[in-house]
Amino acid sequence: MSKGKSSVPTGRRATVRVKTARGRTVSQQRWLQRQLNDPYVAEAKKRGYRSRAAFKLLQLDDQFRFLKHGARVVDLGAAPGGWTQVSVERSRGGTVVGIDLTPVEPIAGATVLAKDFYDEDAPEKLKELLGGEADVVLSDMAASATGDPQIDHLRIMALAEAAHDFARQILKQGGTFVAKVLRGGTERTLLDQLKRDFAKVRHVKPEASRADSAEMYVVGTGFRG
Repeated sequence: MSKGKSSVPTGRRATVRVKTARGRTVSQQRWLQRQLNDPYVAEAKKRGYRSRAAFKLLQLDDQFRFLKHGARVVDLGAAPGGWTQVSVERSRGGTVVGIDLTPVEPIAGATVLAKDFYDEDAPEKLKELLGGEADVVLSDMAASATGDPQIDHLRIMALAEAAHDFARQILKQGGTFVAKVLRGGTERTLLDQLKRDFAKVRHVKPEASRADSAEMYVVGTGFRG
């Protein structure tokens, strides 16, 4: 049973067709057509979530139940704020801090820093705002796609590795780490590190991840400290 709101869209919608392609490339036309007919995009707007990605976190939490009431949560690369919103919603009464280089509009119930988590003082700053070590560290970060699968894979894995390194500095024992990776396998070095640091490590593709997307999520639970 899910906690709070459903993690899947409700109701059925009629298919919307893009009437004109004037001034758009074929790829732009396809993207717009997909957006207009994506039930998660419509449901996100209806619920006030800032991105359809909010449903990915809802579904991951339904499965692993890491956003517990009162949890201290850090959202790395928080913009535009969908995951931060879900973290506030699910960790009722918890402390949620988002951090991103891109300024994020204020989110009720959360603190969002316009800061680079690579900064030397970032771990201590986050712990100060949390009032202690984090129960959960989240990362839905992704570099802009280049069109070259190998380069895209390396770039997103570099972000996952950086997020893991940061998580090791602020997670409390027993904590959870969630990060986006690309199908094709988590790099062996990162996977070995995750297995060393967490009691359980699993790869998951939430239903809200588009079928044609190579993205997956790695979930590490039971941080050993």
